[in-house]
Amino acid sequence: MAFVQTETSLTGIAEITFFHEAQNSLPSQILKELAEAIVAAGKDPEVKIIILKSGGDRTFCAGASFTELTTIQDFEAGKRFFSGFAHVINACRTCGKIILGRVQGKAVGGGVGLASSVDYCFATRHAAVKLSELAVGIGPFVVGPAVLRKIGTAAFSQLTLNATEFQSAEWAHQNGLYTELFDTAEEMDTAIAAFAQKLAESNPEALSLLKNVFWEGTDHWDELLLKRAEMSGQLVLSEFTRKALSAYR
Repeated sequence: MAFVQTETSLTGIAEITFFHEAQNSLPSQILKELAEAIVAAGKDPEVKIIILKSGGDRTFCAGASFTELTTIQDFEAGKRFFSGFAHVINACRTCGKIILGRVQGKAVGGGVGLASSVDYCFATRHAAVKLSELAVGIGPFVVGPAVLRKIGTAAFSQLTLNATEFQSAEWAHQNGLYTELFDTAEEMDTAIAAFAQKLAESNPEALSLLKNVFWEGTDHWDELLLKRAEMSGQLVLSEFTRKALSAYR
């Protein structure tokens, strides 16, 4: 059963977990609940640090729900679906709390966007990445600004155009997407817990100001990402994309 849930420790560390039985893919409802959970944690005075994670021990996130994509019949529905990714990214961006990412396995499409939208990302060596959007006739338009901000133009171009092959977790680490890399999820979780606790004991005002510095120059993203959602919403209606999505399913 799909869900988004938040658990906050006595020390102010909030873990936001999303799960979907289809490799943690992201249908509209999960995107909506995830954005709301991030906003709520950011406003909660008891929360000092946020950890964003997915359920299960394999895929971190398979990206957009192909099942839902194939049901889109008009531009407004397409725009609305892809706007869900925009809202999640902007929720991470404007949240006043530092967000740590936990990536235990492969990240595809929107999953790469999520990993790019946190402030500090932990991953295992199983966490290969792929931007598969072009392979189905779309393109990583909505998540693109977040990914580009993290890994730079050259790596983003490689990831975007080579849409059918995974790049290794080591590649993602070398290019700045992952901050720290671990052999096992257990080792990663130990490191996340220690780091989150250390940050929770830091000056919250300083952390909030640092968050603003990290995201400086992105104030226009509220408008930009919605425009990008329109691009994807139009392309998903094309004959090419409809055939490609059917083939993938």
